[in-house]
Amino acid sequence: MGSTTGPSRLEASASRLKSALAALEIAVARKAEAERQQAVVHKQVDALQADRARLAEDLDRSADRVAGLESVNREVARRLDLTMDAIRGVLSRYES
Repeated sequence: MGSTTGPSRLEASASRLKSALAALEIAVARKAEAERQQAVVHKQVDALQADRARLAEDLDRSADRVAGLESVNREVARRLDLTMDAIRGVLSRYES
């Protein structure tokens, strides 16, 4: 009886070892895939951060431009008011 149990125990151990190795291979493959996906996510985050920085710079430039245009607009309005006042003054002299 001792000889029939020996190979059965050995076969059972070999089978468990194969199962454990298969599970290990699956775990390693999953880990590798997770790391690959994490690398992809990191690249996407880096790209989004670069886009955000670029958009922030564009926004700052646009805000500066708007401020400049508002200043020019106020100056043009002031000059138009002065010009209209001058024209009204000239017209009032000729109407009298």
